[in-house]
Amino acid sequence: MHLSYIPYPATGYSSGDAAWQLTAATLVGLMSLPGLAVLYGGLVQKKWAVNTMLMAFSAFSLVLLVWALWAFNMGFGSPWIKTTVAGGNSGFVGVPKTSLGAGQESQASIPLLSGLMPPFNFSESALFYFQFVFAAITPLLWLGSVIGRMSFKAWIIIVPLWTTIVYSVDAFMLWGGGFWAGMGAVDYSGGYVIHLSAGTAGFVAAAVIGPRLKKDREHGAPNNLLLCATGAGILWLGWNGFNGGDPYFAGADAAMAVVNTNICTAIALLTWLLMDMFFSPSKKPTLLGSINGMIVGLVTITPAAGYVNGLGAICLGVISSAVVWLSWYKLSKKWIFAKVDDTLGVVYTHGIAGLCGGLLVGVFADPNVLVYLGGDSKSSPFSVTGLLYGSHTWHQLEVQAGAALTVICWTALCTFLILKFVGLFVKLRLTDEQLETGDLAIHDEVVYPSDTLSTSAAEPVLVGAAAPTAESVGEESEVPAAEG
Repeated sequence: MHLSYIPYPATGYSSGDAAWQLTAATLVGLMSLPGLAVLYGGLVQKKWAVNTMLMAFSAFSLVLLVWALWAFNMGFGSPWIKTTVAGGNSGFVGVPKTSLGAGQESQASIPLLSGLMPPFNFSESALFYFQFVFAAITPLLWLGSVIGRMSFKAWIIIVPLWTTIVYSVDAFMLWGGGFWAGMGAVDYSGGYVIHLSAGTAGFVAAAVIGPRLKKDREHGAPNNLLLCATGAGILWLGWNGFNGGDPYFAGADAAMAVVNTNICTAIALLTWLLMDMFFSPSKKPTLLGSINGMIVGLVTITPAAGYVNGLGAICLGVISSAVVWLSWYKLSKKWIFAKVDDTLGVVYTHGIAGLCGGLLVGVFADPNVLVYLGGDSKSSPFSVTGLLYGSHTWHQLEVQAGAALTVICWTALCTFLILKFVGLFVKLRLTDEQLETGDLAIHDEVVYPSDTLSTSAAEPVLVGAAAPTAESVGEESEVPAAEG
């Protein structure tokens, strides 16, 4: 007897949507590993390359474990404590519970958004994994602020706590149908939830842990610009999944978001290069400057990608790149910014850029760019209207500002408390002796090995890597570090 099987239920699923969601998630995952690991590994001094890459790989793994055991439902499940906002139920965080059962094959849903957007056309596991890669990249981003002095032991404790207490709350408030979503604030793909939060957390962590060694700050040369370019390129193309996957459907708005992402990024990169050529101290274009501009564009368009038209994407790229460039060269020398050693400048290229993008949604969002079409006579298309397109009130800009302030305050407060709590049991900062040597002292590995590796053990360990020469762990060239 011939039996006919299908891989998913006859209704409620689309192989196209499911395939795109998993593909987009994989692209975002590649932005972390190897994208950020390679970019950051190339940006830092040679003696910190292994430590940087290992911290990235370990954080990615830790977030997945936490996400599966409880954090996914904290960000996208049923509200723990319901509040009433704009006539409906809302809240600040979801009920923590595991996401490991057979229910992962059922149709995906975000409880508070049920009926407010089209039903998902894929399983819960696709939603779970897509949102995981966003959760995973966030601590990897703010890792860039504390490279070169943070204890690895402290890092692997802090990441799960931070994901639980900070990220899941930020995600629920804006993406899970929580308080700020109920107020009308929007964050298309993470300008606030990911980048503003990462910039804030990194800056606070850098302040709490303290600066790098003085000589490392003065001679913090990138060790491999080819790796920097490779990592940056992976980030740029991976961002097609970052923003293209967030409508949750392989439709017109996903394509619009991808196009806007690339337009804004190209314009921001060129704007930064031109400002370097005409206004920087050296008056020269640089690869690291172009990478900074590229990342500013990617970050800025993230909260707006599916709400603005192409002209809006160009405006966002020019405005944000100019603002962050001025912050990089001017604000960094003033007030508290001059006192905090943010190793790779994450507060500028992610924090300030994410804030710019989120606020500019309230100005440039085009109501003719539809995220979701009305499916019947009872459903209205969903879009966002900015001040330039006939919005007679400042409501959208106001709620965007309110959401940004909440993310900044919650992230800063909780990051500070988490660091202080962990610091009671584990030293947050490496010793000066470890800071002098770097990777060899912490991991018994170096980034450019030979045949044998001398360690703190009594005998050399054969790992296909020789003991580093004085050159490999010694002074770096006097080239100022730049952020990715």
